[in-house]
Amino acid sequence: MLGKVLSAVFGCWHLRYSFPMTLRPGSGRRKATVTGTYVVCLECGKELPYDWNAMKIVSTAEERRNLLTSLAAKRVA
Repeated sequence: MLGKVLSAVFGCWHLRYSFPMTLRPGSGRRKATVTGTYVVCLECGKELPYDWNAMKIVSTAEERRNLLTSLAAKRVA
């Protein structure tokens, strides 16, 4: 129960993740829409967006900024 509370407040804090998975466009995975790639926490099963270029998990602040940037670019195009 404590793990669920911590996860709800701080997000996933585990350190074991799956290998990064890249999906085809339009596959419907919400976390992969930010970068096209995501990892899964092996402890809690949460999907987290992953940036192949930086080789790291994208934080929620970065995720929001990238999502807003991509939406703005789609509106302009």
